[in-house]
Amino acid sequence: MRELSIVFSHPDFYVLNKPAGAPMHANDNELGVVQQLSEQLHEPLWPIHRLDTPTSGALLIGRNQQAAAALSGLFAHRTIHKTYLAICAGKPKKKQGLISGDMQKVRRGNWRLLHSQENPAQTRFTSFSLKPGYRYYVLKPTTGRTHQLRVALKSIGVPICGDTRYGGESAEHLHLHAWKLQFEYAGDVFDITVPWPAYEHFADLPSVPEITTDE
Repeated sequence: MRELSIVFSHPDFYVLNKPAGAPMHANDNELGVVQQLSEQLHEPLWPIHRLDTPTSGALLIGRNQQAAAALSGLFAHRTIHKTYLAICAGKPKKKQGLISGDMQKVRRGNWRLLHSQENPAQTRFTSFSLKPGYRYYVLKPTTGRTHQLRVALKSIGVPICGDTRYGGESAEHLHLHAWKLQFEYAGDVFDITVPWPAYEHFADLPSVPEITTDE
């Protein structure tokens, strides 16, 4: 069983730094990550939202049913603000702005972004030079669709490193990390940052990747 790292503790919830590859649901090889943490801490826990199996980073987990329901409601009403980091090879069609479009499921569980805007998935982003041939992306989704960020970056010509499902450059890990959660709960404001991994291209990120101008 994995040793899981909690980055923030509250009487009603934890924020876990989910490792890349840790599943939300049990499979033939291991338990789901919430159940793993529950067994590690010897306390019952409730899932509040989800991250794709290959995505690392901030996962909010309820410590009681009432808190889990309340926090799930914040996600449903889009009042929890999420920020992700991604690293991609190549030159994007645009370096910042809004990626918006309806998402359509295609074969083998993949999705694609359409030009139509009936019920669009929306992601605001900025990007910065990381090293020759690579950029890092600060992504702020305003919706929460399956594979949304992976499909969004593919749509501007730069699938995420390690995202072989969507044509990304080969790497051991998907270079997509849930970096920040910002929300108000029970009268308090929370701004929780989760350290990104130290492996592969993530090791080249600057210590504070909140730059507002491109190089």
